[in-house]
Amino acid sequence: MALYPRHLAVPERGFVLNPAIRVTARTPPTLLVQAEDDPVDPVENSIVYHAALRRAGVPVELHLYASGGHAFGFRQTGAPVTGWPAVAEGWLRGIGVAPK
Repeated sequence: MALYPRHLAVPERGFVLNPAIRVTARTPPTLLVQAEDDPVDPVENSIVYHAALRRAGVPVELHLYASGGHAFGFRQTGAPVTGWPAVAEGWLRGIGVAPK
């Protein structure tokens, strides 16, 4: 799981995947969660990584929330991003890591 990931995309190069990041078919299944209004880490980090994982055939799920900012963690707020732990639980069940 990656929440509000950083350094996956290179903004100076039009938000392409960071060449230091190696994505192969052996990359683990990934859940990406981020708020689009994150003032610290641009949402393009999640979008670019999602695309790279798909190209490599890695199971990936991307959840973008319109608001929630950065470092929302488990903190309960009025923003829809607060529901991400339930999404993560469902994802873990779906990939067979958590019991159904």
